[in-house]
Amino acid sequence: MDTSHGIAKSLTGIEGFDELTLGGLPTGRPTLVCGSAGCGKTLFATTFLVHGARDYDEPGVFVTFEERPDDIAANVASLGFDVEGLIAADKISMEHIAINPSEVAEIGDFDLEGLFLRLELAIDAIGAKRVVLDTIESLFSAFTNQAVLRAEIRRLFDWLKDKGMTTVITAERGDGSLTRQGLEEYVSDCVILLDHRVHNQISTRRMRIVKYRGTAHGTNEYPFLIDRDGFSVLPVSSLGLNHKVFEDRIASGVPDLDAMLVGGGFHRGSSILISGVAGSGKSSLSASFVYAAAERGERSIYFSFEESQEQIVRNMRSIGMDLEPFIKGSLVRFISARPTFYSLEMHLAIMLREVQKFDPRVVVLDPISAFMESGDRLEVQAMLLRMVDFLKNRGVTAVFTHLMHSQDGNVETDAGLSSLMDGWVLMLNRESGGEFNRELYLLKARGTQHSNQVREFVMSKNGIDLLPPYLGETGALTGSARRFEEARARRTEVERAGEVERRRKQVEARRRKAMAQIEALKAELDADEAELTAAATAEVEYQRQSAVDAADMEASRRGGGNRD
Repeated sequence: MDTSHGIAKSLTGIEGFDELTLGGLPTGRPTLVCGSAGCGKTLFATTFLVHGARDYDEPGVFVTFEERPDDIAANVASLGFDVEGLIAADKISMEHIAINPSEVAEIGDFDLEGLFLRLELAIDAIGAKRVVLDTIESLFSAFTNQAVLRAEIRRLFDWLKDKGMTTVITAERGDGSLTRQGLEEYVSDCVILLDHRVHNQISTRRMRIVKYRGTAHGTNEYPFLIDRDGFSVLPVSSLGLNHKVFEDRIASGVPDLDAMLVGGGFHRGSSILISGVAGSGKSSLSASFVYAAAERGERSIYFSFEESQEQIVRNMRSIGMDLEPFIKGSLVRFISARPTFYSLEMHLAIMLREVQKFDPRVVVLDPISAFMESGDRLEVQAMLLRMVDFLKNRGVTAVFTHLMHSQDGNVETDAGLSSLMDGWVLMLNRESGGEFNRELYLLKARGTQHSNQVREFVMSKNGIDLLPPYLGETGALTGSARRFEEARARRTEVERAGEVERRRKQVEARRRKAMAQIEALKAELDADEAELTAAATAEVEYQRQSAVDAADMEASRRGGGNRD
């Protein structure tokens, strides 16, 4: 029992409903669950009773006025509810009260004294805290006097409140009112309306809390599911802008794409839109996010709305991504369903529930454009906006693919989701030289700088590569045009290199010739210098010798005169 939000509340054990109502149903008060046939009233009441007896130590009494107890127990056994075991353990008491209006008419006046006695005995026998009455129309069909009927309805509700029973009363939808009698909704403290509608041959179950005395509550409609996991409600309309923000990056599985973002990769918890024409590689790129997450040891869910799991696994194996071991290792889970199989909100409810159960770090929706056939633009946008908010609140990196039907320059998405996304990758097929080639554009990446270059998107058995841009005279070139231009550039480079080598050799020959001429001139100069040096030396020797000879002659002359 929860009293943290005002009035005391009792948990129902219904997934999503207790969170939506901040604690469950009002304790000790009657709750009316109304709706048309087949909307899930009895299952709601049974789930409330079983969880109370099994999980919250609150035994309960189930009073049925139509179905037999054995039939009810058999109906819910497939959901894992062992009603017979709880009956044997005195946790649940089943009472079947069959009222035949014709017999009552023979007896005369009719009131609820007998019901009160049986209820009191059953409650006291097991110490019940919860009561279910299913359905009340059968009980009141015996009343012919409307004044008496309304008085007995009030008396029944007051009696249950005086006993302190947390009660669920089911009722059929009336014409112009929530119930056939039109009074139960006013005397109940809580009124829940279940609806089962069909639109465009697609079935949808929705729930609305019409009234809840003593506490605030949402008034929106919420989708709910009835399947092998029982009755579950997802309050998707209550999501807000309180997203988690992460600084760390995650790898996309394509290193070249991660390198286009400064810091490497997208921020964790980002919502990434991959849009493009058919065959441009959207599914392959989104699968690379899943493959990279599995290699990190993180879990992923791949919601596919066009291909089966086996087909996707086979296709990805051809480009070097074998997802089969990760599927067997419970790191990757595929959920495939046609968009027209459920309504939009039912698809959303299923996806949110699967995310809650599997708790992945990466989620792929491929493609979101498939939902355009299931609803109008605003409905699809509202559904996907809720999905984006839900995943952001959980810190899950989401990858959405979107099929474009043309690439004439208008890149707006059908669902108008580009403004909601943190990252946007555009993929196109370009015709050039008689062939189509894939191109990738990173149009948007919130919170990080990124390259604005066009990259050629190439898939091979070794994985996905983004080739650096090659700019020709007419723009970025891809495919054969790129290879032809690269070959032409290589040939031009070879020719230029050959011309440079020829000119180098020519200059080298001229240099050697010039050096030889210089050496010859130097040899001549050295010879002239040697001859000049020899002449200068001879001149010096001549001058010296002349001086000696002159001195000897002078001396000879002096000596010869004295002798005479």
